[in-house]
Amino acid sequence: MTDIKDRTGPILSEQDARRDMELLFYAYRDFTAEADMVLARHGLGRAHHRALYFIGRNPAITVSELLAILRITKQSLARVLNDLVHHGFVVQRTGVEDRRRRHLDLTAKGAELERHLMDRQRARILRAYRDGGADAVDGFRRVLTGIVNEDDRARLADTPAPRPER
Repeated sequence: MTDIKDRTGPILSEQDARRDMELLFYAYRDFTAEADMVLARHGLGRAHHRALYFIGRNPAITVSELLAILRITKQSLARVLNDLVHHGFVVQRTGVEDRRRRHLDLTAKGAELERHLMDRQRARILRAYRDGGADAVDGFRRVLTGIVNEDDRARLADTPAPRPER
């Protein structure tokens, strides 16, 4: 197998890289599993979850800003937003300065659902952080940031990173 190298030499064997990719797939599966069950009870899926999260994280976000974050088509986002509005989780309002812009906010019901989903996932992350320790947490964040496309990293700069509970 081929080693993955940097300027100083081998960093990671192909076998190790595959193992780490597999870990990422399993972690994502388990990270989303509980949320998927809660969402399914409302007739919603992962696209709805991502929209709820980013609308909650960015009050009064515009549809175009949400599209830039999610990188999905307008048609896909329209379907997701229609579902969320229909179920009473999200409210859309027309912009005051630019009436062509639609701003999105969670309703109280949407904020409750988003909090419920986040609390379960946060508990899983915090448990892993406690098990891994502070150095592992910092390394994990650097690795995840390295995986994120460079043009999106600026969005993350404003995101306060949770510290592990001790």
